[in-house]
Amino acid sequence: MRHVLTLLLLLSLCTRVPAQESDAYLELAEIAHIEQKVMVPMRDGKRLATDVYHPKNVDKAPIIFSRTPYQFNGYVDGEEQTRTYETAHEMVSRGFAYVVQNERGRYFSEGEWDILGVPLTDGYDAIEWMSTQPWSNGNVGLLGCSSTAEWQMAVASMGHPALKAAVPMGYGAGVGRVGDFMEQGNWYRGGAQQMLFTSWLYQVQHDPLAPRLQEGLSQADLQRLSRFYDMAPEYPEISSTELLATLPVRDIIKAKQGPTGVYEEMIVRKPNDPAWYEGGLYHDDMPYDVPTFWFTSWYDVSISPNLALFNHVRENAESEQARENQYLWIAPTLHCAYQRAVQNTIVGERSVGDARYDYDALIYGFFDKWLKSDSPEIIDTLARVTYYTMGSNEWQTTTAWPPPDVEMVDFYLSSPGNANTLYGAGTLVRTPSSEERVSRPDTIVYDPMNPVKSYGGNVCCTGDAVKGGSFDQRVMEARNDILVYTTESFAEDTEVSGFVESTLYLSSDAKDTDLTLKLIVVEEDGSAYNLDETIQRVRYREGYDKEVFMEPGEVYEVELTPMSTSNLFKAGQRLRVEVSSSNFPRFDRNLNTGGDNVTETEGVVARNVIHHSAEYPSVVRVPVR
Repeated sequence: MRHVLTLLLLLSLCTRVPAQESDAYLELAEIAHIEQKVMVPMRDGKRLATDVYHPKNVDKAPIIFSRTPYQFNGYVDGEEQTRTYETAHEMVSRGFAYVVQNERGRYFSEGEWDILGVPLTDGYDAIEWMSTQPWSNGNVGLLGCSSTAEWQMAVASMGHPALKAAVPMGYGAGVGRVGDFMEQGNWYRGGAQQMLFTSWLYQVQHDPLAPRLQEGLSQADLQRLSRFYDMAPEYPEISSTELLATLPVRDIIKAKQGPTGVYEEMIVRKPNDPAWYEGGLYHDDMPYDVPTFWFTSWYDVSISPNLALFNHVRENAESEQARENQYLWIAPTLHCAYQRAVQNTIVGERSVGDARYDYDALIYGFFDKWLKSDSPEIIDTLARVTYYTMGSNEWQTTTAWPPPDVEMVDFYLSSPGNANTLYGAGTLVRTPSSEERVSRPDTIVYDPMNPVKSYGGNVCCTGDAVKGGSFDQRVMEARNDILVYTTESFAEDTEVSGFVESTLYLSSDAKDTDLTLKLIVVEEDGSAYNLDETIQRVRYREGYDKEVFMEPGEVYEVELTPMSTSNLFKAGQRLRVEVSSSNFPRFDRNLNTGGDNVTETEGVVARNVIHHSAEYPSVVRVPVR
């Protein structure tokens, strides 16, 4: 009998040995209670896979919650992963519980996946569950970047009382409509499709026929299975450049035998389709009442609508407490690359200096204040807006965005009719054309089968198709279908910080086409580095609720979606804009037919004329400090 008891005791001890053996896991286990594959029930009975890490030395801890479509399983391809444990250790050591959860239908979570983790009630139900656990103090904060951030705003609009703070980073794909921006979650810019979601969904969307675990499995079975079955599909290697060049756009993923899923449904939606208002996007008619620290970056894909959303919430949050506790941070980096800044941060080809910062102090200080009721000095003394000015390569602060002291300065397009290429005679001047100074129109011959290639830019998630950041654009400016307009050299250092607006006057022999614009700083040696870029599909020039096509010979006023930057133009440098009709594959090609751009395979060449005269003063409005 004694031997049996000894054997049972040994077996009991063995079952308590953690499945993971990495140093990261064992160090975390010393300070945290670890619960993996907790299946949290939603109101419809579906269960979402959740890992919980809460401190052993705190009876009731505040919670930092990350919800994601991405893999956080402890094993991937049979190898132990430590990133989640390292993140959890950082949070637990600071007195927070860390809860990470897969969206519905992702990996071990039950149900069918839809982009941004809809239904919204899943986010609400998850907050309800964790805030009422015996180890919780009832306060929840949200944290994440990109797809781990983009769901936060819409869920916050539901007003769960336990949600006390949010830190969304690179959150543009969660912004539907805010003010003049109608991107529907980075799907559109100016009515043209941003192709990042095509390449992203090729790798992410779940095919409904793919093998899935049966629902209702026990936590123990899920933990055992997760050691050797990580639920992650293995996709064949494919070039995003080749993928995105496929026509018709509707069949891009299908043509490469990729997974079927939400792409086929989303790609046919127009910018104002009612379906955009039924999912997980945040729109400016939805309530918001959560203190929030917004992190953005100059070379992210949706910098302008991100800034517009900060302004909207600051002005329209339901309570004074929320309105007075909105903070904005703007870094000079690519999408979600804040903490990858180094002493000499190079974004693309351009050095922007030492862009490092102690983001942990900012983020955890913010959570200390709202989840623990502490008030760290770094938060109590924080400016409403902190932004990085490229060129001077320094952090600056202001009370609002744009800085209240900026003045909008007009630069008018001008040329004798030959602004094509870097070697043309296009200029940006302070006064519009007049009878005394005649400016003749410029012509772009745009062939959708030979579009202007995207070269750098404010991009995300396009694989090898587009490399993001700032690159010397002179290699592109040799193309005849790019119009180049440049100021004279600045006589003194001039800071440009805020929204850059533009109005172009266009006539065309096509029913529909696109106008693209790129904002550039020209160094004294002639190198020309892109700052931001935009596009407008001309059929939507009168609004995204209707399509209005062009007539030959008519001149149309086209307002382009605003751009954003903060850059010091040093004395001797110049400001430049490029105007064209394509920026592919950052944006899909307009086939110029006036038909259904998503289903067509043949385009027509458009002869697009940019007017800049006394009657048609094409202009770029620049915020100068």
